Amino acid sequence: MPTTTTGPVRIWVMAARPRTLPLGVAPVLVGTALAGFLGVFHPLRFVAAVLGAVFIQIGANLSNDYSDAHRGADTEERLGPVRVTAGGLVPPRQVLIATYITFGIAILCGVYLIAVAGWQILLIGVASIIAGVLYTGGPRPYGYEGLGEVFVFLFFGVAAVAGSYFAQVRHFSWESLVLSVPVGLIAAAVLVVNNVRDLDTDRRANKRTLAVRLGRERARTMYAAMLICAYPVALLPWLLGPLRAWLLLPLATLPLAGRLIGVVSRHTDGPTLNGALAGTGQLQLGFCVLLAAGLLLSR
Repeated sequence: MPTTTTGPVRIWVMAARPRTLPLGVAPVLVGTALAGFLGVFHPLRFVAAVLGAVFIQIGANLSNDYSDAHRGADTEERLGPVRVTAGGLVPPRQVLIATYITFGIAILCGVYLIAVAGWQILLIGVASIIAGVLYTGGPRPYGYEGLGEVFVFLFFGVAAVAGSYFAQVRHFSWESLVLSVPVGLIAAAVLVVNNVRDLDTDRRANKRTLAVRLGRERARTMYAAMLICAYPVALLPWLLGPLRAWLLLPLATLPLAGRLIGVVSRHTDGPTLNGALAGTGQLQLGFCVLLAAGLLLSR
């Protein structure tokens, strides 16, 4: 609930959900590093891709905040951090306006990338924004039908890695598509933790997330499988292609992945799962930084 000591800047930072922003930055690092392996790097394109991804992420967060409050999914019983619309911290209209402004900034970044890299960036950007809005908005939000993890995998994995690679070199490659898979799996695992935490309140709100559909135990198993499968897939461009054993670097994050799997498999309380959610975001960033480093060292 709102408090008199909560300032406007802190409220808007809360609305942006900064813990989720590595999901936007991390895949751009991987796609750009793969281009760097080929000796190609355009700094302005990299900056535009990072900013575009971050503002799409923030816009999607604001849109979801507004839509979930409108549909009654965010209640006082929710175990996660307070949402600014449902918590009465910001009027719904202001959240909606902020959503439009944020997506507008992302579009400006996209316009530059389209001009320098090609029309394919337009398709990726428009699809990403539409998917972010329709996750909990529109007449039939797919986040309420158990498809949220699919969206995250496709847009914070495949589209973000392959798209940022394309923005640098102006073509796609099988390596960019393969490397997008582990990135997308860990990104989707972040949403799995969120939905396992909110399973009971989502069920009461008729929000049929994948965790609600599968049940808590099978959702936990899916979370573990996503994290475990990410590691061998990341090695395929080394085992089957031109890259080198530096792609083993992300294995350094395995202990963190193991701890997170243990936490999610044993706990149901909000604070602990909130920590696991943040930890999975940190795993995503660490995995992608090391993967990007491995790509650059493979030159």
